[in-house]
Amino acid sequence: METASHKERALEVARQFGIARGRDFDAVGVTRATIQRLRDEGILQQVGRGLYKLADAPTDAGTSLAEAVRIQPRGVICLLSALQFHELTTQTPHAVWILLGQKDWAPVNPSIALKIVRASGEALTAGIEAHSIDGVSVRITDPAKTVADCFKHRNKIGIDVAIEALRDFVKTRPRPDLARIYRYAEIDRVQSVIRPYLEAMA
Repeated sequence: METASHKERALEVARQFGIARGRDFDAVGVTRATIQRLRDEGILQQVGRGLYKLADAPTDAGTSLAEAVRIQPRGVICLLSALQFHELTTQTPHAVWILLGQKDWAPVNPSIALKIVRASGEALTAGIEAHSIDGVSVRITDPAKTVADCFKHRNKIGIDVAIEALRDFVKTRPRPDLARIYRYAEIDRVQSVIRPYLEAMA
């Protein structure tokens, strides 16, 4: 009877969190043996180290983004990963790019490849949207902030990627809010870098 109860609680945790961590199961008294048994039976799927989801749950294209945020909940999806999410690039990132505060801990040996970028103040907090991916609330920089961030971190991702993102932003929006990008560029202190490109596309 106890095993059945553990199984029901485990399934409820997986439904609640979308991607659940070992500690989420621990909090309701589900044993690791129960988790392993459900995994072996094909009821739970292990998607990363200590991360599980229901095997029959629909898989979103952004699953790795959700997994990254479950690994480091303070992380914000940014740069190439945010560009891909917003369909503003032809690039396919080989790691998930996340934005963290200067003092936030960086995951050690994470189950997926991560690229960590640091910021503080408004550069860290401005222009963030929350999206539900695989049942997980994932914070992602909005399209305009993502474009501005690409110019800020052009040495990491390449100026050509930043220009492509700006071009796609303009092309895919009926009335692109270039002033919004410029406001974020001011926060990122790259207004002088981005101005010529904005003026050329205005």
